[in-house]
Amino acid sequence: MALLLFRVFIVSLFLIAGYFYPPFMLSRTAGGLVGLFFGLVVVILETRVRRAQFRIIWTASVGTLIGVLVGWLLGSIYHTVARTPEMSSFIRIFFLITFPYIGFLLGVKKPEWLEPGFFASFFRSKSPEQSPKLLDTSAIIDGRIAEVCSTGFVEGHLVVPQFVLKELQLVADSPDALKRQRGRRGLEVLDRLQKISKIKVIISDLDFPEVRDVDSKLIEAARTLRAKIITNDFNLNKVAKLQGIEVLNINELANALKPVVLPGETMRVFILKEGKEKDQGVAYLDDGTMVVVDNARRMIGQTVDITVTSVLQTTVGKMIFGRYNGDVH
Repeated sequence: MALLLFRVFIVSLFLIAGYFYPPFMLSRTAGGLVGLFFGLVVVILETRVRRAQFRIIWTASVGTLIGVLVGWLLGSIYHTVARTPEMSSFIRIFFLITFPYIGFLLGVKKPEWLEPGFFASFFRSKSPEQSPKLLDTSAIIDGRIAEVCSTGFVEGHLVVPQFVLKELQLVADSPDALKRQRGRRGLEVLDRLQKISKIKVIISDLDFPEVRDVDSKLIEAARTLRAKIITNDFNLNKVAKLQGIEVLNINELANALKPVVLPGETMRVFILKEGKEKDQGVAYLDDGTMVVVDNARRMIGQTVDITVTSVLQTTVGKMIFGRYNGDVH
């Protein structure tokens, strides 16, 4: 309500100014209408600006300012070739319209081109540098990232934005016991990461108030910092890749590190429960891979040797199918 009253006040000021100080030698009534028109234009622009990201507003303003300076410079140079004052004025107006417009479009469509880091990159050495990695809540709660970092396979800076930390604290304070336990484990994982000497954990204040959900904030942060995202979230993984953000998925890493099993090999497993089909038993490897064994239903609760018959790769990992050989251990 207060914002609406303020907008009405601004429009009224334009109306009064146009009425008492009519532009373009107009009558007071026409001047008031012109003032009303400009007041409404300002209000519409204000509503558009409130919806836009600050980064876009900043780069669009910088692009427009650079365009004005370049247009004025080129207009000052090229107007000397004009033979008439009219042609000279046209050249100046042409450059002063064209280049600010191009600068504005660059600021909106290619904001990364007008950021300080882009210009600074021209003066940096060309030696390869490590990009920062953004941690999301699922990767922190999962905990395996601490083990990966302690082995030295992940180097550089791990960035934890404040909005991720806030979400983690909300989970840790949840009335649900399971969520509360997961949140507290995530805080413990962060503490472990900060003690690993091979990496540096940075708590970033970078935020995007106009973006509501945490996943979208992470994508914007990754684009701003030119960072990779470390996550276990399937949906975030897909959305980020569609927007050109590089993602390091811990589940994909775990699946890639599982030992390769070929048909015909023999392996020893513990039959844990019965399968869906007749005479089937189900076992699990240490890494969680499911093993479906034919002719092993009667061997539940025992360790047996099986022969691998096939391996099925699914979206959630591998499934191994085997046949019981008749040996019990």
